Amino acid sequence: MKPIRVVVWGENVHEHKMPAVAEIYPNGMHTVIGEGISELLAHAEVSTATLQEPDHGLSKERLAETDVLVWWGHCAHGDVEDRIVDRVQQRVLQGMGLIVLHSGHFAKIFKRLLGTSCSLTWREIGERERIWVCNPGHPIAQGLERHFELAQEEMYGEPFAIPTPDEQVFISWFEGGEVFRSGCCWQRGNGKIFYFRPGHETYPTYFDKNVRRVIANAVDWARPQGEWTDVADCENVREPLEDVTPTDI
Repeated sequence: MKPIRVVVWGENVHEHKMPAVAEIYPNGMHTVIGEGISELLAHAEVSTATLQEPDHGLSKERLAETDVLVWWGHCAHGDVEDRIVDRVQQRVLQGMGLIVLHSGHFAKIFKRLLGTSCSLTWREIGERERIWVCNPGHPIAQGLERHFELAQEEMYGEPFAIPTPDEQVFISWFEGGEVFRSGCCWQRGNGKIFYFRPGHETYPTYFDKNVRRVIANAVDWARPQGEWTDVADCENVREPLEDVTPTDI
């Protein structure tokens, strides 16, 4: 099987500013997310990138060699340069898969591709989340039971200002009573997009076996099935394939 070239992008800010986060993720959340993918997908070649690197770790050359980009961001969405957002958008349209996690719903690239505010309601008191599989036949749901639970998570609630998903895989219920569309799929251009809700930085969510399974499955699902490299071109085809009789206008 052809390897899937995966880049896990992390904002990498909370880990350096919040001791509680550094204790859970001493090497960064992006590292733990990447380890989960490598653990479950033997055919994945996983690397990481962070906001602090030149080009945020996403040079043209690196993106050209990326099949699936996994994105986690939160407090520094505005620090992501627009030229990098343009670059990622172009690759998604060409066929690169994009997996957006948790607070990445407010990432520039996610809002750009979906075309809406992606706003929601939230509460952070460490409540139980039950994630229901609402499409058991979907590739992203394989290997899961009907539902799984996280003992503590941040609550996200409706309304979630997103376009109607092409496919909905998961819905979450929270201990406080809210529900949320927590696993949604879209296609933009030739690229697949999956949003998955869990992953607040102060909880060990990305060590959970079910969360890891979902992300790994999503990477496998989002891998390009073919690429449309000139998707942004608007070519003037001057020579017709067959003879045409000119018409005066």
